[in-house]
Amino acid sequence: MAQSTTYRYIVRRDDILGGEPLIEGTRTPVRAIVENRRLGRTPEEIPFHLPHLTLAQVYAALAYYSDHQEEINTYIEQNRIAEERLGTMVSGDELSRRGEGTADDA
Repeated sequence: MAQSTTYRYIVRRDDILGGEPLIEGTRTPVRAIVENRRLGRTPEEIPFHLPHLTLAQVYAALAYYSDHQEEINTYIEQNRIAEERLGTMVSGDELSRRGEGTADDA
């Protein structure tokens, strides 16, 4: 069951992301909006990258973040991929090397 907050469009659900603040009716956490802002995207650009969200939902998430920065920054850190792991999961280089081995065998 969704637990409302004092912010329109922002809820918490224990069964989705362990109760992390979300955009109501989605599985999109507030941290996703904050991370888009940190990439340099304006609030107006974010719905183009997350088309299931409205501009009002984006602004609500940013307002929530403004008042709960420590909490959201903690979620961002907990979900960060370590730099040493970046590029090792499925990188273009890795896929190219895999493809080269198959082409040589043919």
